[in-house]
Amino acid sequence: MSSFNISATLSLFRLVTKPSLCLPQATVSTFNDLPIPLNKAFEKEYKSVDIRAVVLDKDNCFAWPKENVVAKENEEKFALLKEAYPANRILVASNTAGSSSDPTLSLAETLTKNTNLPVLTHRLKKPSCGPEIMSYFKNHPETGVTHPSHIVVIGDRLTTDVMLANTMGAYSIFISDGVMGREKLTLLARMEQGFARFLMRRGVQASDPGSPFEK
Repeated sequence: MSSFNISATLSLFRLVTKPSLCLPQATVSTFNDLPIPLNKAFEKEYKSVDIRAVVLDKDNCFAWPKENVVAKENEEKFALLKEAYPANRILVASNTAGSSSDPTLSLAETLTKNTNLPVLTHRLKKPSCGPEIMSYFKNHPETGVTHPSHIVVIGDRLTTDVMLANTMGAYSIFISDGVMGREKLTLLARMEQGFARFLMRRGVQASDPGSPFEK
């Protein structure tokens, strides 16, 4: 079974048993709407938030899909985010660059060159690469990350980025419209968001971050 199928199977099982895993702790429309520092995104709903590091999606988050460069319209906010979280505190985790879909890591190398950020090399695709993310931060103690709740995952997909955060015990910021805009969202993305709205109408709430990652 490929890494993609393993990740998809685990995601489906987790979502069936605990649908709140696809609900974010915070939502913004586009990358440019991110508050800096990122703690501000959670101040109204959560207490004692201490975000020390960022796991950042690429496609339709800060870059156009299939492009390995920061979208021009996001360059200013991208620079501010890097300034606020320096010294390996931002890790790009993509299901294209650095994943099993990038066996030679050429996409990851190009993305690192264009962003000057580390790109996670992961065997299992999101949302199943939590152990590899925690291993990265363990190997970079200068980030100050000692617990998953010190991390925020930012991305445009509920069943990959947000589920990754929730299964880790991290925070998530969901980018609902992305670079492409709401009118160009894929059918799957629209279905995910429709399911999330259904859950929230039924009173389902996002998971509380903080549970330590199970090793």
